[in-house]
Amino acid sequence: MSKINIKPLADRVLVEPSEAETKTSSGIIIPDSAKEKPQRGKVVSVGPGTKENPITLKVGDIVLYGKYSGTELHHNGVDYLIMKENDILAIV
Repeated sequence: MSKINIKPLADRVLVEPSEAETKTSSGIIIPDSAKEKPQRGKVVSVGPGTKENPITLKVGDIVLYGKYSGTELHHNGVDYLIMKENDILAIV
């Protein structure tokens, strides 16, 4: 992966979503039309935070986020999501 030159502002983080599952645990192949949007990703960049909301995440954390969280961003052929730290539900 190349060095990302996007620096989020305030309490926002840049997340690279994981790939959508292509098989179920029992081995059934999921067609493209039935794949769900992933809700897990890797933190690529974090903002400096604010006085009221200091950033607790760090680059490299694997996180879970809400299904409709964040704004989609396409940069150098890679898809990212930029969202507020409050939209992130958990660190895995």
